[in-house]
Amino acid sequence: MRDSYHETLDGITDDLVEMSRLVGVAMERATTALLDSDLGLAESVIAADEDVDLRQSALEAKAFDLLALQQPVATDLRIVVTSLRMSADLERMGDLAQHIAKVARMRYPDQTIPYGFRPVITDMSRLAVHIVAKTGKIIILKDVKAALGLERDDDEMDLLHRKLFTMLLAPGYNAGIETAIDITLCGRYYERYADHAVSVARRVVYLVTGEKVAGWRH
Repeated sequence: MRDSYHETLDGITDDLVEMSRLVGVAMERATTALLDSDLGLAESVIAADEDVDLRQSALEAKAFDLLALQQPVATDLRIVVTSLRMSADLERMGDLAQHIAKVARMRYPDQTIPYGFRPVITDMSRLAVHIVAKTGKIIILKDVKAALGLERDDDEMDLLHRKLFTMLLAPGYNAGIETAIDITLCGRYYERYADHAVSVARRVVYLVTGEKVAGWRH
């Protein structure tokens, strides 16, 4: 019975890692769809989000079964409860990638992102994918130092987000209101994606140490 119990706990961690992989792929593909006006790719990202949702539901079912049947205490209880919250963050990251794909679909066949903004959007996407890859490793290794270090990557994302606004407010901007709205929304999606990854990392710190990161409001 206890072997099955610990296998289920390990399975929950595996599910979180797989969710992090899936939302990383989704963000990378969504950005390609956005920049290349690729309708088929956008549709595939939108459809694939159901897999992330199903995996979260399956993880929740495992966690609730453990809570109801095994009544875990101490560290094991912290693993179960924290994993539920981490899965919610990862599911939201999948939603944000899907939102970007939906912007690409809505504007097809037109180019959504003007040439001058494409490097910043590309950098935000690359950073988002880099951050979620780090997050997956943090979950596997329970690496507190790496988890705390993710804050620096999030700071870089915030700088890129502010750069977008600076460009939109520049006197030479002439791409129109609709495009400005699209850029603003996409920038916000990347920024929030990174925030949720940081939230996952902070939960790993709590899982390992039992202490919340200073300034953590989640």
